[in-house]
Amino acid sequence: MPKMTFIETDGNRREVDAPLGLSVLEIAHKNSLDLEGACEGSLACSTCHVVIEPEWFDVLPDAQEDEEDMLDLAFGLTKTSRLGCQIIMTEELDGLVVRLPGGSNNAMKG
Repeated sequence: MPKMTFIETDGNRREVDAPLGLSVLEIAHKNSLDLEGACEGSLACSTCHVVIEPEWFDVLPDAQEDEEDMLDLAFGLTKTSRLGCQIIMTEELDGLVVRLPGGSNNAMKG
């Protein structure tokens, strides 16, 4: 089974199983990692924002316009930021490393 590594806000690295077909958001939730995903992957928020380690960024498919629009709202946006709900695990992504940012902007909370 593919694996991926989450770098938590405190710098701790957690390697986890990353089943094919699941999103990074789903994998984080399955492993009790602190990645919010307030809209449950419907591209209506930016709370599943992750920072892709640079060596992996160009391996990912390009972000679509809807994802880019939501990323504009993300807290701590970087050049390698993506939404975890939009990254689906494939064999090519075995070993993927993502960093969890230190906060989020949740426009859904009122």
